[in-house]
Amino acid sequence: MRRSALVLASLAALTSAAAISTTHAQHGETLVVWHAYGESEARGLHAAIDAYRADHPGVAIDVVGSPFGAYATKLRQAIPAGNGPDLFIDAHDRLPSYVESGLLESIDAPIEDPALCAALTLDDRTYGVPMQWKSLALFINDELANGVELATLEDIEAQRDRLPRGTFAMAWEVSNAYAAAPLFHAYGAELLDAEGHYALEGEAAERAVVRLRDLIDEGTLPDEASPTLVQDLFRAGRAMTAVSGPWLAPSLPEDLSWSVRPLPVVEATGRDMQPFSTVEAAMIARGTAHREAAVALATYLGSVEGSILRAQRGGHIIANAEAWGDPRMANEDRLRGFYEAARAARPMPTHRLMAATFLPAERAIRRVLRRDASASDALIEGRNRFLDETRDPPPVQNPTYALIGVGLLGLFVALYTGRRLSDPELRAALVRSRTAYAWTAHAVIAVGLLVVLPLLVGAVTSFFADAPDTTGERVSHYVGVAHYIDILTARGGDLFGHGSFYLVLLVTVLWTAVNLVGHLGLGISLALVLNRPSMRLRGFYRVLLVLPWAVPSYVTALAWRGMFHRQLGAVNALLALFDVEPVSFFAHFATAFSANVATNVWLGFPFMMVVTLGALTSIPTDVYEAAAVDGAGLRDRFFRITLPLLLPALLPAVLMGAVWTFNMFNVVFLVSAGEPDGSTEILVSEAYRWAFTRGHQTGYAAAYAVLIFGILVLLSRLTARANAAAAR
Repeated sequence: MRRSALVLASLAALTSAAAISTTHAQHGETLVVWHAYGESEARGLHAAIDAYRADHPGVAIDVVGSPFGAYATKLRQAIPAGNGPDLFIDAHDRLPSYVESGLLESIDAPIEDPALCAALTLDDRTYGVPMQWKSLALFINDELANGVELATLEDIEAQRDRLPRGTFAMAWEVSNAYAAAPLFHAYGAELLDAEGHYALEGEAAERAVVRLRDLIDEGTLPDEASPTLVQDLFRAGRAMTAVSGPWLAPSLPEDLSWSVRPLPVVEATGRDMQPFSTVEAAMIARGTAHREAAVALATYLGSVEGSILRAQRGGHIIANAEAWGDPRMANEDRLRGFYEAARAARPMPTHRLMAATFLPAERAIRRVLRRDASASDALIEGRNRFLDETRDPPPVQNPTYALIGVGLLGLFVALYTGRRLSDPELRAALVRSRTAYAWTAHAVIAVGLLVVLPLLVGAVTSFFADAPDTTGERVSHYVGVAHYIDILTARGGDLFGHGSFYLVLLVTVLWTAVNLVGHLGLGISLALVLNRPSMRLRGFYRVLLVLPWAVPSYVTALAWRGMFHRQLGAVNALLALFDVEPVSFFAHFATAFSANVATNVWLGFPFMMVVTLGALTSIPTDVYEAAAVDGAGLRDRFFRITLPLLLPALLPAVLMGAVWTFNMFNVVFLVSAGEPDGSTEILVSEAYRWAFTRGHQTGYAAAYAVLIFGILVLLSRLTARANAAAAR
């Protein structure tokens, strides 16, 4: 009996930890925790929560991980609907948007550290328990540094000439405004001032951005550095130092000897390079039914015991100062280095416009680095773009006329439907087709829910804008066709000026046309070659040439972007064999556009090749034999026989290819990223910018989407007519 009882007790303990629903039924309380951690950090969080479970057997905890990119959106959708977490972990710089959206409940937990308290306090209310710091830090390759003191930026710069060929003194993504901010701070410049005004201009900012350009020109920094390039250079021992955050550490090989410390001083100014820091906190979701239990769990996660578990099991840069004095943390030198770097940083401002500063600042920085404009002109243009992108939404409009219009349209549809149904022949036909309707009903419902309904929701969204109400929460209000007027009038500026709808439309049309020519030319040519009966290994070549189409487009796009890199790309390596100077492909419209086209043609030609191969098999061989007897050459046979007979099959493929290319977001976003200065953006990527990187102006982006849909409908109709004419 005792043995049976022991077995049953063990099973019950395992069940209580794994089956949350059973525990909830027994104890009446289940806490749902959301996070966006990677594998390593998630391991530390689970270790702390497991310890909490052991001390609180009456509380079940469901831990849910989510990809970082979709994390905030999921929270905004789930919490108001009552399907969100009780507690979630996120960075403090999102507090304003979360509070405006009514997603958070304040807590009474006192925070002793002034910096942490300021980061998590809004309008005299505290909105989380601090868990860990994160900021940029200086990674040092101990072998390459060879014991040299690297206290200043100038110290690092001085090591450039003694390093092995192809090795950089510092790997640093200076074209990214967040990563470059420490140098701006060292020169006394700011991205956003305390009143929420764009501040990256003036003499201090100009001196800083020119210094960045000089560091690249002299070879201290790699050109066109990206997060991936910074990681790869430091991992491979080709960078003595790197400016990055704790997220770089898990990717470093075990045999690499490295250390970490705060960013250095700039000797020219005598100031520290202060990066932005973020404070990750456990926050309580509004409307939770288990507020007290959620606060208790959040408090434990931020306590000494919870912090040490998270640090030792998951590498968290814990925010609890008392925990750092515990003997168990004595040997955590690298974590302590990250902690000291974060303590020396300045917390990211929680102003609602902070996020909107980064894209205009990055565009300005890149223009200076490419020498497209003077520092003064580029920074002033960055300010003007910030003002344009953050201007107040259109005023509220009276929806009466819109409602009257919708009502009249509904009445017209009802009258028309009633008139049609009054026809006895139509009613009889409907009765005869009942079986057919039953078979197709599921398809109609699926298309309606997955295609038609989202289109309608998007169209309706384009008539609304978001703005804070008197309580500070963001609410939608009806603005009529104001978004369409703004788009079609280029927001009051030059109709063909930078970023206007018409200029982006011209680029999109050019992008679509050039790609279609490439797809068709390469696809048809290869299909004609592979269709020759005398060719050996035709099956092998067909499989080989279809591979670009089979590989996910984002993988191909990232690979091609790397090949076009100025210093480390394969394309410039090939040009160097012919003594051609390296090309900065993303510094000029023509070369950046060509890089995008090359990538997309590589992705798209297999589709046209496969369609052409299928169509070629349907052409009778005796037609070619008769033409040969009549003396027709290869050229005449192609243009008088092959091409006319291919057109009926190719035109639908061309229509599909045009639609795909018109909306080919992945290539433009991942290869050129719109560079230089947004000139290679197409309509769909421009809509994305308005939706996600320019203040989350979803209504404005939805209006862009509606216009794109209208253009594609028109293109489809024109192509259908051309197809019908060809068939005749």
